Amino acid sequence: MTTANARYATFSEVNFSRDVLNSVQPVLVDFWAPWCGPCRVLAPTIAELAIEFDGQATVGKVNVDDNPQLAAQYGIRSIPTVLLFNKGQVVDQTVGVVPKQVFAEKLRALVSAAV
Repeated sequence: MTTANARYATFSEVNFSRDVLNSVQPVLVDFWAPWCGPCRVLAPTIAELAIEFDGQATVGKVNVDDNPQLAAQYGIRSIPTVLLFNKGQVVDQTVGVVPKQVFAEKLRALVSAAV
């Protein structure tokens, strides 16, 4: 199996429209920064979700320090903030460290609805 880090996408201002807004699959986007302690706590969960939902949903991260316009566009005021997109629209938002099961249930519901 590949390493967990290799499985999640890295979104930026350059590829966000193509990879998130125009995705045919649901997309989970973790807005984070390297200096953020809670973001580091959430990182393994994001990596596990990327592996678990591979082929069904896209799971990725946006570094808010490197992509401040994206963070501003989506009103990110605290990190980690996780947005769920479906058909280019934000359908759910979670702020802070949340158990993996919460994200998994939300992603499963979106994947089921897309079928």
